[in-house]
Amino acid sequence: MSQKKGDIIIGLRDVGVRYKRRGGLFRRPEYFQALEGVTFDIYRGETLGIVGRNGAGKSTLLRVVAGIIRPDDGEIVNSGVTVSLLALQAGFDPELSGRDNAIMSGMLMGYTRKQVEARSSDITEFSELGSFMDEPVKTYSSGMRARLGFSVAVFMTPDVLLLDEVLSVGDKEFRKKAEYEMMKKIHSDQTVLLVSHSEQQVRRVCDRVIELEKGVRS
Repeated sequence: MSQKKGDIIIGLRDVGVRYKRRGGLFRRPEYFQALEGVTFDIYRGETLGIVGRNGAGKSTLLRVVAGIIRPDDGEIVNSGVTVSLLALQAGFDPELSGRDNAIMSGMLMGYTRKQVEARSSDITEFSELGSFMDEPVKTYSSGMRARLGFSVAVFMTPDVLLLDEVLSVGDKEFRKKAEYEMMKKIHSDQTVLLVSHSEQQVRRVCDRVIELEKGVRS
């Protein structure tokens, strides 16, 4: 069955995630509840904002939706859509060049190597990385990694794009360019989940907003 704008494409049902805390040699392990009982649906074509204080579980939630973290409780129901997480530190092999990481990222989104390579010059130009595209990502600053990841996401778009604090990176001109591109996606059929330190920004650009407090949807 074909999907249309407004269809539910991902559903979270009572999702919980726990992290083991480091303890002493003879102490029982302790656990930190990062998410607990989180339930909501993601609709095709919407822009969904995630807000909350530091430590509220926002980044953990995006990693669950991306399939990077398997929930300890509950389930994620994906209707067959591709999902890509764009975060400052996520998803790149530090030993590979920026160009090779861009190719690998595009292929993980379901594109062929040939399709990604056809957009390589566009990705390089948008990222403003120049000759650094052929240098190992381990030599990049966090801002350079985010610019590379953002540029791949602009030209090799998955069904669902997850953005974790990426519109605040780089210099002022790059931030303006990045926000402009994201606004174009937000006003298209692209499905976007956005986490930002700026609650004002989230509420300005998103169709609806989910607030987390200590891992629980408030």
